[in-house]
Amino acid sequence: MHNYAVDAHTPDTIADLIFSPKIQNAFALIDRESRGEPDGEVVRICEIPAPPFKEHARALYVQRRMEEIGLAVTLDQAGNVIGHRPGTAKNPKVIISAHLDTVFPEDTDVRVKRDGIRLSAPGISDNACGVASLLSLAEALEEAKLVTRGPIYFVATVGEEGEGNLRGVRHLFTEGEFKSGAGAFVSLDGPGLERVTNRALGSRRYRVTITGPGGHSWADFGIVNPVHALGRAIARFAAYPAPLFPRTSFNVGVIEGGNSVNAIPDRASMMVDMRSVSKDEIDKLEAHLRRVVDLALREENAQRSFSGTNLAVSFEMVGDRPSGETPVFTPIVQAALECSRALGIEPRLDCSSTDSNIPISLGMPAITIGVGGLSGNCHSLTEWYEPTGHKLGLKRLLFLAVTLAGLSVL
Repeated sequence: MHNYAVDAHTPDTIADLIFSPKIQNAFALIDRESRGEPDGEVVRICEIPAPPFKEHARALYVQRRMEEIGLAVTLDQAGNVIGHRPGTAKNPKVIISAHLDTVFPEDTDVRVKRDGIRLSAPGISDNACGVASLLSLAEALEEAKLVTRGPIYFVATVGEEGEGNLRGVRHLFTEGEFKSGAGAFVSLDGPGLERVTNRALGSRRYRVTITGPGGHSWADFGIVNPVHALGRAIARFAAYPAPLFPRTSFNVGVIEGGNSVNAIPDRASMMVDMRSVSKDEIDKLEAHLRRVVDLALREENAQRSFSGTNLAVSFEMVGDRPSGETPVFTPIVQAALECSRALGIEPRLDCSSTDSNIPISLGMPAITIGVGGLSGNCHSLTEWYEPTGHKLGLKRLLFLAVTLAGLSVL
């Protein structure tokens, strides 16, 4: 566990900071510039496929755009894009981040369709709009010539979604650029203005695979069947009494196995997602999962013992996201709340699974916020985004970044 501190303005001074001529000038530039409604940038980013583990093409685009803006840019070993905007001092280091990847496979049609201001395409809101806002923030700071005390790092991460298992941000804080820590971490994930995510929703994901000899459905009837055992296990697992407090959920999202309707399969597998705001509840869920799978195997093996065949099982962890919380009283949360209210946004605290899970679990001041706009059908082929309110979101983001890094008197 690390101890971090952020040299941010206190909420008492945020109300004064918003009336700074430098901040007001930056707001005026956002109002005048087309970047306030960044349709073109969102579309360009969205139409570069970026499935987990294959984000490189989108990363190269973001790297080029950051260099055009004037940032010093590197690509780290994990594939994260890191743009550096120096301050007048070395600290506090402020990281503004957005994840590059989407949940969709490589061959998904990601061409954007327009219907008025509505943009529709897989990944348009999660997280093309977040990446576009990351670039818009860097542009706005440069054009307004805002000088901060602490440096600001603009980071486009890989591997946030699904089996990516937060690998990009995990690398940043365990082996990469920020393994010694930073003053503040703000993740931009999706649209909206109200939510300030300060609680990390923990999750654990497994691929459970049951194997057997396989055979013909008629000639070999009587041997063990992996699908039958898997079905028993799922039925029992689905009956788990998940508590409402602390909120806990589970899901069998993928089932695979078998080759033909008239063939006894030699394998069957399921992908299981378990989530809770409490690590103890996730531990209980995992123990329950292992019990019901073991019971299903023993039942199938016992019922088919006369055949001399047996099933085997393997558990492969494909995701482990830690839970945690950035307390409400910490400067980064208070800054986000007060910056929002100063701009007429009524914020609400939220719990979710985002890139912030990793820094939160390390004791680092971290939150996730939306970038403005509206969306629907997230993680589906009909996902859509409308940039309504994006200018306000960009103002809030700029105000928060400067609040956390400190506005220099130079």
